[in-house]
Amino acid sequence: MNLPNQLTLSRIILSPIFMVFLLANGIHFLYVAFGVFLVAAATDVCDGYFARRMGGATSFGKFMDPLADKLLISMALVGLLARGVPGLLGWMVVVIIARELIVTGFRSLAAYRGLVIGASRVARIKTVLQMSLVGWILGDLTVFRGVEFLHRPGVLGTFSAADLILAMLLWVTVFLTAVSGLDYLVRNREVLGGALK
Repeated sequence: MNLPNQLTLSRIILSPIFMVFLLANGIHFLYVAFGVFLVAAATDVCDGYFARRMGGATSFGKFMDPLADKLLISMALVGLLARGVPGLLGWMVVVIIARELIVTGFRSLAAYRGLVIGASRVARIKTVLQMSLVGWILGDLTVFRGVEFLHRPGVLGTFSAADLILAMLLWVTVFLTAVSGLDYLVRNREVLGGALK
């Protein structure tokens, strides 16, 4: 259990703690949730960095690191949807979580056959976008709320800069999430075919 794997496990532990504060009533709990999310997101950056630096990449890490990301993001999106964040639609959350469940199921099936499949470059970009999306929404609900230029209606009428940034992040994230899922299955179709035999 090296340092990168410990950081991965800490992200798994932080995910339900984050969810509790996210769903609690009161702006102060939302600030705590934002802080917990930032710490959890930081562990994602650090575990990859230390794994490369220390040459400590393991089969456990390759499997659990993406799983920890999926858990954190799924909890965050469900919690934000429950809070009624404007612009965040139910079908978007369904698409994102469905992709994560399908890929996780596929990776578990491959692992059962003794194959550990790491995340692709597209999947890593997708994760960065998902983390950025959740981070932006939490930031906008807390520390960004008082920034006037972000929330002043612009040239598009009632849409503010914050609304436009959220819409852009949402649509790009949903699109790339779907694309990365298809890319994952296509790239590993031989593995999938073999696992189903």
